[in-house]
Amino acid sequence: MRIVVLAPPGVQSLDVVGPAEVFWEAARRCGDMSRYDIQIMSTGQPSIGGTGQLRFLADRTIFDSDEPIHTLLVAGDPSFQAIDPKVISWLRRRVPTVRRYGSICTGVFLLAAAGLLEGKRVTTHWECTPRFRKEYPHIELEPDAIYVRDGKLITAAGVTAGIDLALALVEEDLGREVALTVARYMVMFVKRPGGQSQFSTHLVGQMSETSFIQKAQNFILANLERELHVDAIARNVGMSTRNFGRVFRHELGMTPLDFIIAARTDAARRLLEDTERPLQAIAKACGFADVAAMRRAFAKTIGVTPNEYRARFQILRDHRSAFRTSDNALAAQLLGADNLSKAAIVS
Repeated sequence: MRIVVLAPPGVQSLDVVGPAEVFWEAARRCGDMSRYDIQIMSTGQPSIGGTGQLRFLADRTIFDSDEPIHTLLVAGDPSFQAIDPKVISWLRRRVPTVRRYGSICTGVFLLAAAGLLEGKRVTTHWECTPRFRKEYPHIELEPDAIYVRDGKLITAAGVTAGIDLALALVEEDLGREVALTVARYMVMFVKRPGGQSQFSTHLVGQMSETSFIQKAQNFILANLERELHVDAIARNVGMSTRNFGRVFRHELGMTPLDFIIAARTDAARRLLEDTERPLQAIAKACGFADVAAMRRAFAKTIGVTPNEYRARFQILRDHRSAFRTSDNALAAQLLGADNLSKAAIVS
């Protein structure tokens, strides 16, 4: 099946390379390189400049004669300003003919401008969400999602999220086992669900430019294990509860209570990744009333249970252990078992 990545000038290079590597590796794992025919489509000149000072040589341009396309993905340009009407016209003509279509990063703006997202749910890179909401307020945006599937449409947040999008399509085409094999090969130790948050609460916390909101965020992050009440936090920054809640929501797009829950979930995620502490201890350390409360927070913000989340990161620890065992065995052969302890092997 032909996978076409539409790459505008200044394209985010990983939006092209990431999905292409996933599809190519999936075909290789199946022992049939014809499974996917991956093509780069230029919006103009065959040579496309990308981020990281990379340059791509397109297989085709939008001005060439049409060929059948199974999956069309529109890659993003992180610094785009204007939308080429010729690209919009091409998208309007070609999208109705494909089996499925989607976007990565700011590619969603091109689909929106072409009128191809009416009645659809979409996502984009978190940094672009204010602009998208302003320009397309009628389109339902899920700002935190890694990727969103809505019928034949699939949109991804951008950069590494394009890899997650491609893995989801591989799973759809070739099955879960192939998708997981590709994820492991690409050292993606977790195959992230589409609804998982794009970024940690600490990054959200850096987005406010208002000093007293920053003060409130820092207070929350420093006192997660304590009982936190919105009215007390408001008093701490010298505001009324009502005004604090209004300004907080305006600045961050979430309520203070939602931020507290997300911050506690983020802290619990790190403990699940890095420690073997029992769930009850983690829940207490992060300020949850109990494990059930933590489980509800995970379901709401991440879409998996704490145990499921930890199990995915266990794959990472298993890989590290396997690599260390392999390296030590090789070192023993080269140096001799008696000298292995003297060798400074850094894993």
